[in-house]
Amino acid sequence: MSSAIDRQYEGFAYRPPELAHRYGPNVHLLADPLALTLLARACQPEVGQPEMGRLVTELYRVLAHTVVAHELPRRQVAVPTRMLASNPRGIWTGPLVDVEAKAVVVALARAGLVPSQVVYEFLHHVLAPIGVRQDHLMLARSTDAAGQVTGAAIGGAKIGGPIDGRFLVIPDPMGATGSTISTVLRHYDTEVVGDAARIIALHLIVTPEYLRHLHDHHPSVVVYAFRLDRGLSSPEVLASVPGTHWAEERGLDEHHYIVPGGGGIGEVLNNAFC
Repeated sequence: MSSAIDRQYEGFAYRPPELAHRYGPNVHLLADPLALTLLARACQPEVGQPEMGRLVTELYRVLAHTVVAHELPRRQVAVPTRMLASNPRGIWTGPLVDVEAKAVVVALARAGLVPSQVVYEFLHHVLAPIGVRQDHLMLARSTDAAGQVTGAAIGGAKIGGPIDGRFLVIPDPMGATGSTISTVLRHYDTEVVGDAARIIALHLIVTPEYLRHLHDHHPSVVVYAFRLDRGLSSPEVLASVPGTHWAEERGLDEHHYIVPGGGGIGEVLNNAFC
């Protein structure tokens, strides 16, 4: 069974639309007006459950699509269509996502539980299900007497096995200080066997401080986000291309909450205000 290769599919590249910035090639700030519309709605104070759950689900489906298309390996395949029964050229040939790629999705309690489940289920539609795993970590912010974040602590973990050669995907709505991802990566580095093929963090919103933390401590981590919030920066900085004056960009208040931010999306997802 063979088919001539249509030139249009030879060596094509998928490039998601991105905003210009100077944070380096591992940072992807997606230029998606539909996602920004959904995210803006999710950040409004009147939004609660079940609307928040629906919004976050749709946003993470878009993120999962982008990451699968842009990050996962491909392989050339010949796929017979139903037309093969009547025509020997009823075979489509081209590059598809390699279904044998393996992935581990990290569920971070509590804000990351819904995003992780969405990404986990999405990957099952694309990859061989036996190669897709979900791990669970219970994390909480550590703060000092002034209310500033000093780190993150793991209260419990359920890890399904090694990560060697797998894509390690970490969905977490807010990339604020970087303390959470540092704690997660330290746990995998010290407690889990193997090295991931790639580490990919999926966020709704990130701050310049978060990106700086990754640049300084975890430069190999790939970041995808719909929004960069640097709302506490000066007008001059806000008028510049993101990353031009990185040291002067600010997106965190004195309590390490993002401005303009979303104001507790994880709390709303779990009805923690009830």
